[in-house]
Amino acid sequence: MLDRLAEIETKYEDLAEQINDPDVIANQTEWRKRMKEYSDMTPIVEKYREYKQAKEGIAESLAMLEEKQEEDFRELLKEELAENKEKAETLKQELTLLLIPKDPNDEKNVIMEIRGGAGGDEAALFAGDLFRMYARYAERRKWKIEIMNTSESDLGGFKEISFMIKGEGAYSRLKYESGVHRVQRVPVTESGGRVHTSTVTVAVLPEAEEVDVHIDMNDVRVDVFRASGNGGQCVNTTDSAVRMTHIPTGIVVSCQNEKSQLKNKEQALKVLYARVYERERRAHDAAISADRRSQVGTGDRSERIRTYNFPQGRVTDHRIGLTLHKIDAIMDGDLNEIMDTLATTDRMAKMQET
Repeated sequence: MLDRLAEIETKYEDLAEQINDPDVIANQTEWRKRMKEYSDMTPIVEKYREYKQAKEGIAESLAMLEEKQEEDFRELLKEELAENKEKAETLKQELTLLLIPKDPNDEKNVIMEIRGGAGGDEAALFAGDLFRMYARYAERRKWKIEIMNTSESDLGGFKEISFMIKGEGAYSRLKYESGVHRVQRVPVTESGGRVHTSTVTVAVLPEAEEVDVHIDMNDVRVDVFRASGNGGQCVNTTDSAVRMTHIPTGIVVSCQNEKSQLKNKEQALKVLYARVYERERRAHDAAISADRRSQVGTGDRSERIRTYNFPQGRVTDHRIGLTLHKIDAIMDGDLNEIMDTLATTDRMAKMQET
């Protein structure tokens, strides 16, 4: 690990010279690339330099203790030695975490897709509740939400809804939300007061661009049709809705929320890029590590990840065994405790693998 850290420090110093080189500055694309690399390395190098100072302090204290010293000074040296040893051990653990490879998608915006599963109207109602939960969470973090496509149910809620969340580190926080969310409560349609169980699936996709994945538009069939659902003002009176089919993969994307056919095409293309990119990323990960699976997991839509039990006022995340008795706060977007625990568990698992 120390050899690797020394190499990182050397590269960091080289980058410091490069980002101040007039020739590099003249090429803004190259300068931004190196500046980002420099910025990513900064916390590692700063921590490594602290670690080296602590180790130097240990060496100095040990050397001085071998010499004849007055008792009071020896005690002081022993205290400094103990402090530096503790500091060095803490910094070593922090460096181990910092050296875990970062998910290259962590800083990206996300496209989230929520679909009602088992439970009919109740599942659609809970899909609406989950959308509001994520919308409130985004609001708390000063992120922006852009609704891309909706299909509303008769009693309210959504049969499905897709939307983009734009904000710093959005994917890093929301990527663990993919999977089956189960709700246990008395539906509004239940006259006997019996608790029903329904499910909703959530997919979280990092926003992808042309540089992330190549799509030949000759392989994409575009169909236009008249939007359905709540409308008026030409939403339901013109062929503004768009359906894109990626023929090689069979992926189908529909967008109808915008009045403009052009805007719906733009939205559909964003979702198509994200889905194709996610498909390729999963195939790549599976090829590299077919037999390894993170305890937390970030994507299997068939995996039941969380239960929301309204009668008991609790939310349980099954992957990490975390149960919180504050369902009202969680449904209002108070997700930090769950997401912090998921992220920490994931980092610790990766640290052990490393």
